[in-house]
Amino acid sequence: MLCDPNVKRSDIVPLTTAMTPAKIVEVVSHMNVVEMMMAMQKMRARRTPSQQAHVTNIKDNPVQIAADAAEGAWRGFDEQETTVAVARYAPFNAIALLVGSQVGRPGVLTQCSLEEATELKLGMLGHTCYAETISVYGTEPVFTDGDDTPWSKGFLASSYASRGLKMRFTSGSGSEVQMGYAEGKSMLYLEARCIYITKAAGVQGLQNGSVSCIGVPSAVPSGIRAVLAENLICSALDLECASSNDQTFTHSDMRRTARLLMQFLPGTDFISSGYSAVPNYDNMFAGSNEDAEDFDDYNVIQRDLKVDGGLRPVREEDVIAIRNKAARALQAVFAGMGLPPITDEEVEAATYAHGSKDMPERNIVEDIKFAQEIINKNRNGLEVVKALAKGGFPDVAQDMLNIQKAKLTGDYLHTSAIIVGEGQVLSAVNDVNDYAGPATGYRLQGERWEEIKNIPGALDPNELG
Repeated sequence: MLCDPNVKRSDIVPLTTAMTPAKIVEVVSHMNVVEMMMAMQKMRARRTPSQQAHVTNIKDNPVQIAADAAEGAWRGFDEQETTVAVARYAPFNAIALLVGSQVGRPGVLTQCSLEEATELKLGMLGHTCYAETISVYGTEPVFTDGDDTPWSKGFLASSYASRGLKMRFTSGSGSEVQMGYAEGKSMLYLEARCIYITKAAGVQGLQNGSVSCIGVPSAVPSGIRAVLAENLICSALDLECASSNDQTFTHSDMRRTARLLMQFLPGTDFISSGYSAVPNYDNMFAGSNEDAEDFDDYNVIQRDLKVDGGLRPVREEDVIAIRNKAARALQAVFAGMGLPPITDEEVEAATYAHGSKDMPERNIVEDIKFAQEIINKNRNGLEVVKALAKGGFPDVAQDMLNIQKAKLTGDYLHTSAIIVGEGQVLSAVNDVNDYAGPATGYRLQGERWEEIKNIPGALDPNELG
């Protein structure tokens, strides 16, 4: 039924949500990867596939984060995530990511992955749009090892929702093995328990696919197949699936591409969670399966296979302009909020930087002092909006204000929601996956196909002498 196009998604969800974790693992264990990809194409919640990025650097340089976020948004990422090398830098990273993202494309959702109380605080202050790294586990000892229970995670989920912030849980096969509490159960079964916990907590979605534990399933026979299976179970339970392709697990280009194609070909709500929008030496999530060096190849693979992987080709001059605007916008924010100044030299460097090796040093002690002031004095997102408006960026200020308004309307709390176009929310409610076999469901065509085909490096046969 899962891989049969003649059986509707809406007919399957009542069955999967009535199964036990053990039963659904038994079901998917009969499927090969092609059958699971067929099923994923039908079972993902949102009709339109999407992509998420990591935007980080080893120096926690906010100017670079803003520029990289703008480029990432311009390239097509609908969500962007950052984290920190130094925990107390978090407010600057969060603000830089949000400002840069709105410069690149208004409506991109952002998060800053941190210790949970700080992450919630930044969200409540308006410096982030969603949360993802709210971890759940398949055995009780792993929960208690982290001073958690399924109920505490459920309470945290309601805290985000009550403030209009989108959130999803995170889990992944191998986590219980790494923590030493697998209790003799299979990794996929324990992950299925996590997925059902997510559903029971009323959370709209889940990041899974082993994520930062990928070294464990990838080392055993059929492990990458099991990772696809856990993504499928997530979608089959009518949850948003941010399907990992996250932490790196191999130096083999062939293996990492094969691992990506499991989600890339059928499409998921977020094919990667995330794709490193920076070179992997700057990725503070321990490196990603795909990074900034892969953008050109990724775009060509979309073109080769006529598959929408969520990204698009870009022109160098456009990228330079958007990076420069983001750096200048953050410069205006820091000036307007009385934060440590961003120099013109830093703006210039961030405009052309490939990574943190190309950036001048900042006064880290001073930055951390003022970053903590944002938390301690409850300096909120409206201050950022005012600083942008007064600093000569009224368009970015309006886009930042619109993101705050989205939290009040609450539309993007629906399953698999992203914000596109002129602030339109696209979710499993108004973009229902209607795949029912060939020529149905999401199809790469029209303007979007023309956009993907338009590779800057492609040669025009009419111009060949």
